[in-house]
Amino acid sequence: MADKSLNKSELVAKIAASTGQSQTAVDAVLNGFFDTLAESVGSGTKVSIPGWLAVERTHRAARTGRNPQTGETIQIAAGNSVKVTAGSKLKAAAK
Repeated sequence: MADKSLNKSELVAKIAASTGQSQTAVDAVLNGFFDTLAESVGSGTKVSIPGWLAVERTHRAARTGRNPQTGETIQIAAGNSVKVTAGSKLKAAAK
């Protein structure tokens, strides 16, 4: 794992510097992107940015689990999850 991280405000500042836009404008666009992403995935629509990433909702079936403290068998309800897949450009950047 990388020991460095980039939080949202640092990301906004870097994008603003590289594009010449104000941080307020970049923040508004980023918030709009995240809102649209959440709305789309929430409704079951796959969001794909070719070469960069794909985000989709997946379904997990109900299953039987085990309580690690007591060893008791429990039922885990069905539910939804999110799958994020890296595209070729993002994979190449990580090499």
